[in-house]
This record gives sequence, C-alpha cells and structure tokens, in this order.
Amino acid sequence: MSLAIALLTQDLRLHDNPVLHAARAAADEVVPLFVLDPDIAAAGFAAPNRAAFLADCLADLDASLRPLGGRLVLRRGPAAPATARLAAELDAASVHVAAGVSAFAHRREQALRAALGDRLHVHDGSLTAVVPGSVTPAGKDHYAVFTPYFRAWSQAPRRTIHRPPKTLRTPEGIASEPLPTAEPESPALPPGGERAARRLWRRHDLDRYAELHDDLAADGTSRLSPYLHFGCLSAAELTAGALRHGGDGAEAFVRQLAWRDFHHQVLAARPQAARQAYRDRGDHWLPEDDEECAAWRAGRTGFPLVDAGMRQLAHEGWMHNRARLVTASFLAKTLYRDWRIGARHFLRLLVDGDLANNQLNWQWVAGTGTDTRPNRVLNPLAQADRLDPDGAYVRRWVPELAHVPGRAVHRPWLLAERPAGYPDPLVDPAALSERLRGARGLD
Repeated sequence: MSLAIALLTQDLRLHDNPVLHAARAAADEVVPLFVLDPDIAAAGFAAPNRAAFLADCLADLDASLRPLGGRLVLRRGPAAPATARLAAELDAASVHVAAGVSAFAHRREQALRAALGDRLHVHDGSLTAVVPGSVTPAGKDHYAVFTPYFRAWSQAPRRTIHRPPKTLRTPEGIASEPLPTAEPESPALPPGGERAARRLWRRHDLDRYAELHDDLAADGTSRLSPYLHFGCLSAAELTAGALRHGGDGAEAFVRQLAWRDFHHQVLAARPQAARQAYRDRGDHWLPEDDEECAAWRAGRTGFPLVDAGMRQLAHEGWMHNRARLVTASFLAKTLYRDWRIGARHFLRLLVDGDLANNQLNWQWVAGTGTDTRPNRVLNPLAQADRLDPDGAYVRRWVPELAHVPGRAVHRPWLLAERPAGYPDPLVDPAALSERLRGARGLD
C-alpha cells in the first residue's frame, strides 16, 4: 500500500485543506504530521498565547481525525530533518505541504526539498484566498497599492473548495510525541481549533458586518483572525461562502480577506519587509527604553481609547482592528517610536500574530509601508468620537473611567474632578502630530 505524509503547518483543519486532499488522492494511507519546530521558538514566535492556542488546535484536529480512521502524528525538531526521518521510517512515496510566504517558510521549503527531492509536493492556495504572486501588475512582481490589487484579486480565478474527508486511514504504531500543553499569558484567550472556528463563523452576523465592523463597542467584527492564522478556517472557503451570501456585509467582509491576501503577496515578494522599512522615510526614531513606551504597553498613556485597546490586548490576546490602528498610530506617529517596537509587542500577545499582517499593518500605520498617505496621524480623540461615540468601549476596558458618562470619557483631563488613578496625557492633546512633523520636515 502506498503512503503519503501531509505535513501540516498553518492549515490545521479538515475542511478545504489542499494538503490533506492531495495526500489522500496520492496514496492509500495518509500520515497527518505536525512538527514542533524549536526554530520557531528561537525566532521569537512561540509566544505563550499562540502556544496555548496551538495546543488547542492540535488536540482538536487529532480528535477530528480519529473517527475517520486517522490521527495526528507529532514530532519534535527542525521540520525538514524530522519529516525526512519519518518519510524514511515509513517509506513514504510523497510528502505534501502548503506554500508559505515568510522567509522562514521559504527556508523550510528549501530544506525539505533538499532532504526529500521530488517526493516533496508544495501546494499553493492553502493559506490565502488567492495565491500570492498569481495576480501582478504589468512589469512588476507584486501590487504595492491595495485598490488596484483588490480589483485584480476580485477577478482572479478561484480554486475548487475541497470537502472534508469522510475517511482517512493512518497506519497504527507510528511513534508520536504527546499533544502539547501550554498556559496563555492572556486570561481571556479564545479556544483554538477548527470546531470552535466553525461555530464562531456560523454565529457571525454577516449581514450587519458593514454596519458594525468599525463600531468598537458593538464588537461586530468576526473575530476569526486567530483561526485564519492557524488555518483552522480556509480563507478560500470563507471568501466563497461570503460571495454566495451576498449583500453589503458580505462585500465588506470579503474586502478584509482581500487585505489579508494583499499583505501576504507583499511579504512573498519582499520578505525583508518583516524587519526593514518597505519604503524608507529616513526616520530617526526616538529611543525605546523609556517611560513613554512602558506607558503605551501598559495602557496608561492618558488617552482613553489608546489605553482601552492596549488593555483589551493584554486581557484577550486580541484587539479590535480599529483599535489596533489607533494604538499603533499613537506609538509610531504621536510618540514617534520605531514601528518594530510595537510590532514586537503585538506579536508577543496577539493570538493571531501573523507576520505578514502584523508587520505590514504596522508599516502602513508608520508610513513606511504601502499607505499612500504616509504622514497621516490617526487622532485618538477624533477616532474615539467616531468609533466609540458613547464611550462604551473605553468604559469596558478602563475601569478608572467607568463612572464617566458619554463621550466625556474620552477627555478626562477636562473633567472638573480628575478620575483617581488615571494618568494625565503623555503628550499635549493639541500636539499629536508635532513630533512626526518635526522629524520628517513637514512644518
């Protein structure tokens, strides 16, 4: 009987999994493999929140495979030699893996190819709705502006959505590491796994997404980003389902999936953008190790919307997308600190800490990325008035201000009686863009 290995990475699901689908088509028996790679920890990506979420995902996937006749095999070590050893043990005819976009994923693929030769099969379209690099502008290797990318993305051909397997036969007796366990840093971390992801997706009110996804207090976003990051859900399946559903909410949701693909195609073409400015503005950022950066991390800047977002991040390991933009703008533009400081902090806590989206969104906000208005500053007061007009989001996350009614909560320094325990603003509320303008010679 022929045997194939499905090396799973960021595709921890049964539904619409091109790697599992290809492995089942290629062989009589399939070994779903996940390698606990120490190189990920060495690179700083095995943060406690993601490690705990990953543990849930692996346990959920193993539990889903067993009724089908399969199970998840875990090995430890660098991915390429660990996979090659298992392929030799089992005399595997083929090994299947999803294509990635990061420099780490490229190195892993090169090492796998060196170890396995033509037995390795790399599958596009597993991690994104549209394959990075499959739509490009004339004479260039990627789109640097979202709007023309979105037009091309919307017209790109779509692959078939694969049904989950009804059976999957895995041989008995294969040595496997025990399922990992980990404690999260954030106390309200969501549960991981495909079954939790699909329950959340079924409950999401897609029809009201356009109306509510920017409303901070309504919490109307899908909260699916952690599950997309770990591949518990397929971006291609979500896109196809939303397009079938139709309506303004579905269109707004699909646009956000396109933004995710946009950042992946940028990183695929420019892997160095994970650590270097995509567009260098000649910035000389202020130093990191000071009280201002510490106050930003702790959610004690004196600007309630910024502090609410940072406290939500610490508690949930997740933050509303609009709050991410506001908190990032405050660090990079108002405090004029290097975007990499903020990106590192977000990656330490975000359960959906995706390299492409995190780094390139930070660069967009800092003005070193793909934003066509690189010097814009997201004023936290104007953003609060628009996105949290009654102050409910701030009161939820900043208990020192819970007694302050209405939008007055956004400007506590104007109250006749200052709230006890809440700090004064780090910078003058009338000078939120002063440092950026001076540093970039905009005055």
